[in-house]
Amino acid sequence: MTLREFQTQIREMYHDKDAARGVEGTFMWLTEEIGELATALRTHASGAASPATKQELALEFADVLAWLATIANVVDVDLEAAVAAKYGTGCPGCGQRACTCPDAEKP
Repeated sequence: MTLREFQTQIREMYHDKDAARGVEGTFMWLTEEIGELATALRTHASGAASPATKQELALEFADVLAWLATIANVVDVDLEAAVAAKYGTGCPGCGQRACTCPDAEKP
């Protein structure tokens, strides 16, 4: 599945609800999912009594991507085109396929 196919699938499943909720409400759902991913990553890396499994991490990553696609749909942004435009030829900072930017700089 390509990123565009995924975004289209999310649009087909949820667009009416997402549009009614609006950008602000949808963004709040995204931040909640990012928090759940952060928790899973923290327990996975910390050696907690019940660390997140790879499968649990994968599901949280999928949720974050789905909510990001949802927001992109609400504001009519093609994620695949946006990613290709910004990262398609390499790092947007140094232009290399393997980033050579100093660690203190973004990206």
